[in-house]
This record gives sequence, structure tokens and C-alpha cells, in this order.
Amino acid sequence: MVEKIPTPAPKSKQVLVKVKYCAICGTDVHSFLYDAPPPGTVMGHEYCGTIAKIGTDITRWKVGDRVVGGGGNEPIDKTPAFKAPRFNYRTMGFNAKPIRAYAEYIVMEEWEPLLIPNNVSDEEAALCEPMAVAVHAIKRSRLKIGDSVVVIGAGPIGLFCLQVAIAAGAKSVTVIEPSQVRRKAALQLGARAVLEPNSDLIERVLAQTDGIGPNIVFECAGAAKTLDQAMNIVRRDGQVMLVALAWEPTPLLPVDWIAREINLETTFSSTSNDWKIALNLIENGKIITKPMLPDTSFVHIDNIQQAFEDLVNPSSQLQMVVRFY
Repeated sequence: MVEKIPTPAPKSKQVLVKVKYCAICGTDVHSFLYDAPPPGTVMGHEYCGTIAKIGTDITRWKVGDRVVGGGGNEPIDKTPAFKAPRFNYRTMGFNAKPIRAYAEYIVMEEWEPLLIPNNVSDEEAALCEPMAVAVHAIKRSRLKIGDSVVVIGAGPIGLFCLQVAIAAGAKSVTVIEPSQVRRKAALQLGARAVLEPNSDLIERVLAQTDGIGPNIVFECAGAAKTLDQAMNIVRRDGQVMLVALAWEPTPLLPVDWIAREINLETTFSSTSNDWKIALNLIENGKIITKPMLPDTSFVHIDNIQQAFEDLVNPSSQLQMVVRFY
């Protein structure tokens, strides 16, 4: 039974948003699996909705505006918590807003929402946050026009990294993914090739990249072997972008790849400008979400517990989205 939370009231410089869709993030699933959120926390950060009520001092918003929540602008008077010098997501990532978007309503500060363009659907807008994560990862990479790219993991973040890399000028993108359903989606979204992670994987990647490996590997899977796999795949002086958040120890055997003088870079979350770029890419048809959102992607809020339990051991799911009405 889903707990009913009383509808909060916005303060003078806040807005109350009625949530329509909230996508289920892999990070939320890990948090659920490892019991990370403090008691009383309501997760959910990939969402869109409409403004239902505004505070007395609000002038930039009106009731009925369609908005994406949570990343549209930088805070006016503070730095985001994850920018702290020693931020640790596993131990410090749940100290912010306790009631988020797996609730019917969420209160937001005036600066937080981002207006959804008229030609962007609510379903597309709900995925703005993971798109922004992909945009941030591509921006932090050394990607140049004409580069070859490999994306490991064709979950939502991996599929968005695939599309943003192409938009940024990648010559080719090869995707590595065990799920047939996700491999099919990757091909529909522009992958040059999709490969299963079998024993001859490195040889097959080399065959796709002139025998020397890709310029950049985006590690978007976070499985036990995938970071070491990425380091073995990338070319000499290439770059591995670690996008996935692995919650278990990750074994590495550096002697296999250290001589190629590889560059390992990490990326986390996104900036407000990344959200705006993500929406612009949707507007201009550079990012599409339809192959990621079959009818089976949508679950009613009453069934969220089962959805999380299913995603602990994902098989063919692409992007799961909670709907409220």
C-alpha cells in the first residue's frame, strides 16, 4: 500500500508542483537495495509535472506551467551539496530534500524548475535529468569530431550517452550490452554496432575501430568487470569516462593495460546548463526517447514497490517511469 503524504503548502518564494511522471533512476534502485536513504525519505529526482500553487512572492511562474524539476538553475545562495570538496554520494547523498518526486506533490524553490518547451512531451521531459547526466559526461570527455566511441551498458544513461556522443560529432559508437531488448534500442538510436560481452569482446571491438580500439569508452554499466573491461578496450592514450556508480568493489588488473597510458576520468551528476542543453537536444530531434519508452515502461505509483524489486535484477527493462494519473 502506497503511503499518502499530506499535500505541502509552498512558502512565499516556493512553488507546489503536481508530479505527472517520475522516472526510476538506477541510483534510486541501488539506494533501495543498500538501504541508503534515511527513514522518512521519499526518493525520485527524474520528474516533470505542472505548477499547482505558487507562493505569494512568485512572479516568474503561474499555475499550470509545465516544468521539469530539480536542476533548471543554480541555487541563488548556496553551492550544491555534491560540489563539496569531499562529497561521498554513498554516505552523504541523502541529506537534502526529504520528500521528492515519488510523492504526488513536491515543493520547489522558485529557482529550481525548468519550463518545458511546447514541442517537448511530458514523457520526454521526465527524462531530462538522465539526459543531462549524459550531456555532462560528454562535455567532460575529450570527445572530438570524428572520434570512435564505445558505450558499455545500454541502460537509460548509456543510451543517452550514445545519442549525445553522436550529436557531439562522434564518427561511430559501438554499444556493449547483454540484453537483447537494450541492444535493439541502441541500434534504433544510432549505434554503429551492438555487441554482447562475450569472451572475444576485445577482438570484436578492435575490428570495429581500425584494430587499435576506440578513442573514448563511456562506462555506463557499473557491473563487477566493466571498468576493467573499459580499460582493456580503449586505445593507447585514449580515455575512459566512468559514468556508472558501482556500489560493490570493482576488481582491476592494471598490468594488462597500464602500458597504454590511459586517461581515466570520472563524472557525476550535471549542471543547470546541462539540463537546458538536454531539453534543446530533444527540441531539435538530436535525442529521441520513443525506443526507450514502450507501454510497459509506465507503472502506476501504486505498483512502485514491485517495479523496484524487478529492477534489482534487471533483464529486459529499458526506462521505467512512475505515473501518477
